Amino acid sequence: MIQPEKIIIADDHPLFRQALLGTLKAKLTYTVWLEAQTIEELEQQLTNNNDSDLLLLDLNIPGAHGFNTLIHVRNHFPQIPVVIVSAHEDHDTISKAMSYGAAGFVPKSTPVDDIYSAIVAVLSGDTWLPASFEQKQRDNSDGDIAERVASLTQQQYRILMMFAQGMLNKQIAYDLNVSEATIKAHATAIFRKLDVRNRTQAVIAIAQLSLTETGFKQG
Repeated sequence: MIQPEKIIIADDHPLFRQALLGTLKAKLTYTVWLEAQTIEELEQQLTNNNDSDLLLLDLNIPGAHGFNTLIHVRNHFPQIPVVIVSAHEDHDTISKAMSYGAAGFVPKSTPVDDIYSAIVAVLSGDTWLPASFEQKQRDNSDGDIAERVASLTQQQYRILMMFAQGMLNKQIAYDLNVSEATIKAHATAIFRKLDVRNRTQAVIAIAQLSLTETGFKQG
């Protein structure tokens, strides 16, 4: 990894700053660390060092109002990626921080080695999120798909399973003894309910649930 030249750390807790810097300075030996304890100091550091490689920002730094500081920095210093380092680690706070332009979110309970990994990831152009948040995102996504599949009628579900087998509309129409136009109408309804645009996306969506046709042939 190319060593970053400057990283700003904006946090008003000296013990946390010292602990973090103690570890990171040993790993990032050529990096200049700039510190800010208030919004005023942060503004000054950003103005004087707008070539910084990264900002580690505590959402609760004195003078901050929620996500306003993050939004302000992203608008006025878009070239500097921001990693939020916060005592708050609830799903809503992390989601909002990322939607407002943060490149990463590190709970203060995170081991320092993981904080270093987050910095490396963001400096490499990636994002970094707690594993627990990413798992919850996946769980929520699976839950949404499950609800959508549950909304299908029995006939629509049967057709969806035939899509998964790679059957053509003509073959499905023959098997179900209906017209091809009827299958197309069902397909449109299925795509709408699953919030997908085509067969491929529908099959990928249900693959996330590891669905099989077993047990759904009757009726």
